[in-house]
Amino acid sequence: MHIAVLGTGVVGRTLAEAFAARGHDLVVGTRDVAATLGRTEPDGMGTPPYAEWADAHPDIPLVPLADAGSHGEVLVNATSGGGSLEALRGAGDLDGTVVLDVSNPLDFSQGYPPTLSVANSDSLAEQLQRALPQARVVKSLNTMTAAVMVDPALVPGEHHVFVAGEDAAAKAVVTELLGELGWPAERVLDLGGLRAARAAEMYLPMWLTLMGVTGSPLFNIQVNRG
Repeated sequence: MHIAVLGTGVVGRTLAEAFAARGHDLVVGTRDVAATLGRTEPDGMGTPPYAEWADAHPDIPLVPLADAGSHGEVLVNATSGGGSLEALRGAGDLDGTVVLDVSNPLDFSQGYPPTLSVANSDSLAEQLQRALPQARVVKSLNTMTAAVMVDPALVPGEHHVFVAGEDAAAKAVVTELLGELGWPAERVLDLGGLRAARAAEMYLPMWLTLMGVTGSPLFNIQVNRG
């Protein structure tokens, strides 16, 4: 499958590497290829410069957003929430494209911990779907750290990943990809339509609190049913 990942941070890199390792044809999209490759300092999260990662992954090209959009049958939105809409618009015509949205609308403008730039009556995923009505947006993987996204065995137990979206076929595509990452179908919980992305995104303040309390990002949600 042709997959394009938008976002050059740790989430984008982790997912791109994982999908490439499973035989998919990957590209990573960025607004300015030269600028991205020209950075020599870690980003605000301490992630090493992208050029170092690119040197270690020569089989995953870095391309402009429009090229990424034309490449992907599935487009993974791993950009920061505040830049997601601009990035997806830059990807061009996404008519029929499955957009796997793993981003969160975190607002760091007032420092740490961040707040949410959208919540309660809307979600980032819904905003993306409204702006790109021909795309097929599916929210998933945003409720855990990147390492757990691609290796759920890092967390013991039968913990879960969520999907939400309006297009059943698009959710099926995402569920198949999740299976390749190690999430069996019984651990993928379909939350229904994209409105459910509101709850998934609003979990992030709790996630950040739990990370601070436990001292590790290696945890996840397990839903036990009686």
